[in-house]
Amino acid sequence: MAPMPKSSTPAGSPAARSSSTGRTTLTSYQWKSGIAAWLGWLFDGLDMHLYTIVAAPFVATLVHAASPTDAIVKEKSSWIQAAFLIGWALGGGFFGRIGDKYGRSRTLCFTILTYAIFTALSTFAQTWWQLLIFRFLAALGIGGEWAVGSSLLSETWPKHWRAWIAAVLQTGVNIGVLLAILTTYLMAGMSERYVFLVGILPALLVFWIRRHVPEPEEWAAARAKAGRDAPGIMDLFRGPVRRTTVLVIAVCSTSLTAWWAFMFWHMQHLRSLPEVKGWAPKEINQLASKAFFIVVVASIVGNFAAAAAARCIGYRRSIALMCLGFFLAMATTYSVVRDSSTLLRMIPCIGFFSGVFGLFTMYLPPLFPTLLRTTGAGFCYNIGRIFAALGTVVFGLLSPVGDLRTTLLYVSFLFIPAMLVALFLPDLRDEPAPQTS
Repeated sequence: MAPMPKSSTPAGSPAARSSSTGRTTLTSYQWKSGIAAWLGWLFDGLDMHLYTIVAAPFVATLVHAASPTDAIVKEKSSWIQAAFLIGWALGGGFFGRIGDKYGRSRTLCFTILTYAIFTALSTFAQTWWQLLIFRFLAALGIGGEWAVGSSLLSETWPKHWRAWIAAVLQTGVNIGVLLAILTTYLMAGMSERYVFLVGILPALLVFWIRRHVPEPEEWAAARAKAGRDAPGIMDLFRGPVRRTTVLVIAVCSTSLTAWWAFMFWHMQHLRSLPEVKGWAPKEINQLASKAFFIVVVASIVGNFAAAAAARCIGYRRSIALMCLGFFLAMATTYSVVRDSSTLLRMIPCIGFFSGVFGLFTMYLPPLFPTLLRTTGAGFCYNIGRIFAALGTVVFGLLSPVGDLRTTLLYVSFLFIPAMLVALFLPDLRDEPAPQTS
């Protein structure tokens, strides 16, 4: 396979004009593509975390458990979350391939419709396995939207903005999570199933995207040039691309397993604390929402700190540094038994280092050729979620009943291999900003 050219954007295109004239001359097309991707990511965050927040009480009603802390609730909710993460991984690969073959804008619409419809349908689940199916299908769209949205912006916005774009995109996810927290907080006195109806809102975005966001010129030119000789998914494991594929999968698999274990189990750990068990259900739900809110706000700060680090020392060193911080923060927090007040003071550090995942947004797509870009970014990043799914189930089922603290402590060690492998990733750096008069 021929190496990826430095830029295949046609001269005189909107992207090219903006890159050559500086930061202040973004075109209307660039703004529209940025808004489309950012809103897609915002609704990603909303739809993906509605379940995470209400998992324990909702699953408890579906399995007719006496309490959200019962062992059967932990078991079934683990399987549902695992199905979601596997769907996310498969959706990243599937819609990534569609995005390379048929275009970024068109595929972005398909992914948003998929996760919006099946999130809303989760409202009508009557058994835990029905909820599992709906979450799996919604995840197909969420995984695909990540790959398509990141590739869309990597091909349309100035390359010297890459790190900051990544931070802004990841912040879109964080704000979506805050909306999920707000939704569950305001609806804390209602049945948990009704929060999923909010998930249909992203479908409205599709009509605007189809009308205002055309396909990137870089993709269109590459597609026209390749004709029937476009690369396939197996080209990820051939030639010089193979090494990048393997390294990215290793980093994403380990780091995402630890992160999703934290995101899923830390709230259930809070719910299972002896001091909390006697609270009213509404108070427990609001405590979980408060903890999630704290983590997400810290994540937003971490996004921009990671972007600043990438601008100074490059992406691979920044990824390694953030993974090291992640390990130290998680291991310290869960090394000993702590009460709810202490945990609320310590988990912001964990949220801060999750800013590492924002770096992958703009770092991964340029590592792959244009017609393998959404396939490569979507497959390599999201395949890590299959390992995360297995980790969620294995760590959850093997931990002693009621002792989720040790689960969270054990998974923190996965950030160590992630840190070490990250140092061998390609040393991609943003292009310097053009000089303006």
